[in-house]
Amino acid sequence: MGAKEEIKMEKINPMREIKIEKVVLSVGGTGDYLNKGHKLLEIISKRKPSKTTSTKRIPSFGVRPGLETGTVVTIRKDAEDILKRLLIAIENKLKGKQMSENNFSFGIHEYIEIPGMEYQREIGIMGLDVTVVFKRTGRRVRLKKIKRGKIPKRQVITKEEIILFMKNKFGTRFTK
Repeated sequence: MGAKEEIKMEKINPMREIKIEKVVLSVGGTGDYLNKGHKLLEIISKRKPSKTTSTKRIPSFGVRPGLETGTVVTIRKDAEDILKRLLIAIENKLKGKQMSENNFSFGIHEYIEIPGMEYQREIGIMGLDVTVVFKRTGRRVRLKKIKRGKIPKRQVITKEEIILFMKNKFGTRFTK
């Protein structure tokens, strides 16, 4: 009976395994700054970014509906490789307040801090925001159109689980 108990303890539920779903890079701005950010994301990700438009009017910021206010690119296939490079830019340190359920975000002040990136004269010095989204197996049940299902609260990835995953997988240090 002791051997069976040991086997049960070693089995890990594959439905509880945490995976990186996507890494989202974004730059906000208008006009010429937005075009420079668009070029920057194209260089970093080697994919074509899309521009986002505003839907609300905010007169104090000079924002009106239909104005392009940001550019964003989503990376799914090589997410871990790009994430490693981006974490090096922030010295592999994250804060607890950057964590949320199922994701975390951080900013990079200057893109030249990313390994392998060189200064681009037409872009200048600029930063970007990075969001990393996590998932568990079975998430598609909630997203699919036909025979859609509900996912229980235990399927949500907590801050503590994200911190443990990042420490084990990438050796990330966390500060308060």
